[in-house]
Amino acid sequence: MAGTKRGLLPAGRERRDAVVRAAFAGIVEHGIGGLRLRAVAATAGIDHTTIHHYFPGKQDLVTAVTDYATSQLRATPPEGDPTDRLRAHLQVLAARIEADPDLFVVLRELDLRAMRDPAVAEIVAAREQGWRDALVDLVEAAEVAAGTPAAVTADLIIGTVKGASLNPATAGPVLRSLAELLTGQAES
Repeated sequence: MAGTKRGLLPAGRERRDAVVRAAFAGIVEHGIGGLRLRAVAATAGIDHTTIHHYFPGKQDLVTAVTDYATSQLRATPPEGDPTDRLRAHLQVLAARIEADPDLFVVLRELDLRAMRDPAVAEIVAAREQGWRDALVDLVEAAEVAAGTPAAVTADLIIGTVKGASLNPATAGPVLRSLAELLTGQAES
C-alpha cells in the first residue's frame, strides 16, 4: 500500500476494523478459547504490539467482535403490519443463517463462553437486550401467542433462532414453522 511502512494498513479505523475481522475469523476457526492476539495481529497484517493500541486487552477485542457480529443482525422492518414484520424478521434471520453460518458460529461461541465467563456474559447480555426489547414490542404489537407473556415469547424466538443457527440447512423451515405457530398463518 502506498504511504505505509512494511505494507501495514493505514493507522486508524481501517486498521482497527482489520483487527476485529481477523479476531472474528480466529474465533470461527479456533473458538474464543483458541483466540491468540499474536495470530490476530499477524492475520491483520500488524505487529502484535500494535494490537494493544486499539484493544488494551483480549476482553476489549472480544467486545469489539461482539459488536461487529451483532451489528450484522438488524433484521426487523421498521414499518408495516406487526405480524408481517415478525414474519419478515424470522425470514431475514433464516436467510442470514443460511448465507453466513460463520457469523452464527461466532455468536454461539460467545453464548457458550458467556456461560463460563461473567465478563463475556455481561457483554452478550447487553447486546442481546436490545433484540429482546424489540421482540417484546413486536410480539405485543402483533398480538401473537395469546396467553403467553410477550417476554416469554421473545425468549422463545431468541432460543429458536439460536438453536436453528446450529444447523443452517434447516434454519429456514424451522423459523418458517415458528412464524406459523406464532401467527397462526401459513406463509403466503
